[in-house]
Amino acid sequence: MKLFITGIGTDVGKTIASAIITQALEADYWKPIQAGDLDNSDSAKVKRYISNHKTVIHNNSYALNTPTSPHFAAQLDNISIEIQKIVEPKTKNHLVIEAAGGILVPLNNTHTVIDLIKPDYKVIVVSRHYLGSINHTLLTIEALNNRGINIAGILFSGDKNESTESIILEKTKIKMLGRIENEPYFDCNVINYYAEKFKETIVNL
Repeated sequence: MKLFITGIGTDVGKTIASAIITQALEADYWKPIQAGDLDNSDSAKVKRYISNHKTVIHNNSYALNTPTSPHFAAQLDNISIEIQKIVEPKTKNHLVIEAAGGILVPLNNTHTVIDLIKPDYKVIVVSRHYLGSINHTLLTIEALNNRGINIAGILFSGDKNESTESIILEKTKIKMLGRIENEPYFDCNVINYYAEKFKETIVNL
């Protein structure tokens, strides 16, 4: 199984969700594009968060120096992101793929993150409540549906907001996979707690 983890924007909890799902499946993990924070990358965070011995953390296809949109971060590094060079790692294990930002974040003048999603991927959307998050969530799901992309479900991140969650689920008919609470911190134990909590749901996607 190949699960593509995207969010409705930046800092909504994609990396935490990716770590939980990686741990639940003892899957391999791959972030095709890392922009900025190379000394504490999302791959490094996931490696710290998981506790199984099966997961392989695969190298980024592009590791860019500036925490900004990948197309601009690449320009600052004097390169251009070529989508054909973003090659999925070979593995016989499950694979969790973490996106960079939202699905319409530009990679270059032609492609956006959504163009990285292959037909055999199942997409998990991570949504977090804030003013405007309903709109961002619905737009994300509509864009995925317009491409005929398989959406496995939605994970809510942060404190519960019944009004927001219920209208999103009603309008999209997308399956809710669970909620990652607004924990005071995340470490291996917390990640493993959620991995066990979500495991049956994730395995059966």
